[in-house]
Amino acid sequence: MPPNGFTFRAVLFDFDGTLADSYPAITASVNHVRAQYGLPPLPQEEVRYYVGRGPSYLIAHTVPTGDAAQNVARYKAHHPSVMRDGTRLFPGVADALTALKRVGLLLAVCSNKPRAFTVALLDHFGVGPTFDLVVGPEDVPRPKPAPDMLTNALRRLSVPNDAALYVGDMTVDIETARGANTAVWVVPTGSDTRATLEAARPDRILDRFAELAELLGQANA
Repeated sequence: MPPNGFTFRAVLFDFDGTLADSYPAITASVNHVRAQYGLPPLPQEEVRYYVGRGPSYLIAHTVPTGDAAQNVARYKAHHPSVMRDGTRLFPGVADALTALKRVGLLLAVCSNKPRAFTVALLDHFGVGPTFDLVVGPEDVPRPKPAPDMLTNALRRLSVPNDAALYVGDMTVDIETARGANTAVWVVPTGSDTRATLEAARPDRILDRFAELAELLGQANA
């Protein structure tokens, strides 16, 4: 065992708030739906509070009128028009992913974001080939915080849960990992504050995404 004790074979990631700042795009699509009812636009900081639990949760808490299923459909129909221009990878993410892949780790995304959107954005930013698998809410019976996405990914990757790490940005990610019996590290770049993350007691809080590659590159070299 390496001196730092990490023996992970796979690293699974959340997307929104973890790999990418997608809040401008998400806010634009939320406000597109709100505009259908003459509702004023919401600021990004208010919308981001509801990101992370899937489109149905997001729209239910930001569009308080109309048919829920129709509102989600409008959101999904609009989002491709803004998601590329309104999303950016966080600093250090692309290099870190390349470094993790170089040392032989399996990489996957497990996100409540619709899988087609995640795949399109990973390809748009040129990091799609670094991932072995992308799992979305369409692939499992229950979205996060249920552990279904993680257990699905680990089964398909043939990796036991004690050899996997989940990286996210929210308490929902911590809850998901605990349910799947995997280690969980978080970055304070998403919807929850550092204090909120600390209170949820993840295994580690990273100060910056690049720290992930520094730690695991050493552990798996």
